Amino acid sequence: MSRIGKVPVPVPAGVTASIEGSILSVKGPKGTLTMPMLDDISYGIEDNRIVVKPANETKRARSFWGMHRTLVQNLVTGVNDGFTKVLEITGVGYRANINGKKLKLQLGYSHDVDIEVPEGIEVKTPDQTTVEISGIDRQKVGQLAAEIRQWRKPEPYKGKGIKYRGEYIFRKEGKKK
Repeated sequence: MSRIGKVPVPVPAGVTASIEGSILSVKGPKGTLTMPMLDDISYGIEDNRIVVKPANETKRARSFWGMHRTLVQNLVTGVNDGFTKVLEITGVGYRANINGKKLKLQLGYSHDVDIEVPEGIEVKTPDQTTVEISGIDRQKVGQLAAEIRQWRKPEPYKGKGIKYRGEYIFRKEGKKK
């Protein structure tokens, strides 16, 4: 039994969920998200809750049960509250600037790194060393944050690089004399 899958997903006020064919769509104040439904999982809407259950007793159905319940939860949370990732840039001369739909990063390379911001994602730079990525789709927000972080991962000696807010960087001691 999946402990996560057993719990129904509550649908808050202002959010509506509907099933059309093999598509689950959730509409809320921030927008609309859809998800294709799996044949091995049965979805139901009852009493302002979305119930996710395995349709049969196969190993595949039990494997996907908890994951699909979490994906449904991400749809509901996304259209109601949205998701945000905050990146912090550490290093001398390292900075970020948003210009229209392009994020310009200066990370110590001989050239600036320009990253195109996908549709449905909002990127803000409150200061030169902070990048805030927000949107309703958790997967897109996390993917863009990971792609930005990939350009300069934090190194363990001085901590220079791009890290998530709240991420702990294991620090190493330098050379001994």
